[in-house]
Amino acid sequence: MGFKLLLLRTEERPETHVADRWPARLAAELPDVEVSLARSAAEAMPFIEDADAAFGFIGPELFARGRKLRWVACPQAGPDPSFYHSALVESDVVVTNVRGIYNDPIAAHIMAYLLTFARGLHHYHAQQLRREWKRGHPVLHLPEATAVIVGVGGIGAETARLCAAFGMRVLAVDPRVIEPPPGVAELHHPEALAEVLPRGDFIIVTAPETPRTQGLFNAHLFRRLKRSAFFINIGRGATVILDDLDAALREGTLAGAALDVFQIEPLPAGHPLWDAPNLLITPHVAADGPYTDDRRSELFLDNCRRFHEGRPLRNVVDKANWF
Repeated sequence: MGFKLLLLRTEERPETHVADRWPARLAAELPDVEVSLARSAAEAMPFIEDADAAFGFIGPELFARGRKLRWVACPQAGPDPSFYHSALVESDVVVTNVRGIYNDPIAAHIMAYLLTFARGLHHYHAQQLRREWKRGHPVLHLPEATAVIVGVGGIGAETARLCAAFGMRVLAVDPRVIEPPPGVAELHHPEALAEVLPRGDFIIVTAPETPRTQGLFNAHLFRRLKRSAFFINIGRGATVILDDLDAALREGTLAGAALDVFQIEPLPAGHPLWDAPNLLITPHVAADGPYTDDRRSELFLDNCRRFHEGRPLRNVVDKANWF
């Protein structure tokens, strides 16, 4: 027996544009599934009333109309917290996300940051802009370095593997993972975070935004780090207090930092972080890669087959914790 599916594809949400490909594929693979493609919440209103499942950002008003909904597929791994509005969280509707599709590009981006700092390339690039030839910036021998990875889901686990391949000792902090992933020498619960952080030469944050991680990295935690440590955040911007990070860099509490995600995006042109010392900034591009849409499609279509057949869905979310 088929089901009714709403695909909400909107211009302001680029990650939903891949849904344009799906009606034809679903018609070929699951012909008894009735698919409706809407390009705005207003256009989606009449379709969601009878929908069993929906893909996209289903806000409170739209969700209230979906009295038959049993599954909502989130287009992102870690959406804005507003995605998890109270009506959705308190309902019996199952939510899935796309975690896992970005593991390798984001881990590669992290390693690009890490190697830049280890080899002093951030210093040499600054000198290049000044047309200055100066040698002798310190380097960090990676087999003697320790990485602390906060969050060892798919991205963190792949990063741990790569760090270990460079000879680094890897310490991991995660609330859910029970067994250390390959490359992880020690696995700790978040309660031990303040004790583990001072051991790291690189602090790598891949944690999602949850009620417990919002504002987690603040002045108090930055003061616990080695003054020689480098801080990398590639998880969610809301986990780091930007003003506290800026102060830590200017005061020399940290040797350097790299950010791909920010509390405020885009980062305002007038924000002091733009000229903070020893800071690398990339504009939320770590997930960029040639196969993202293909992976998002395969995951979603596999879940459609599972939903159609009454089998468990992949990537089910703990709605109360947003991940």
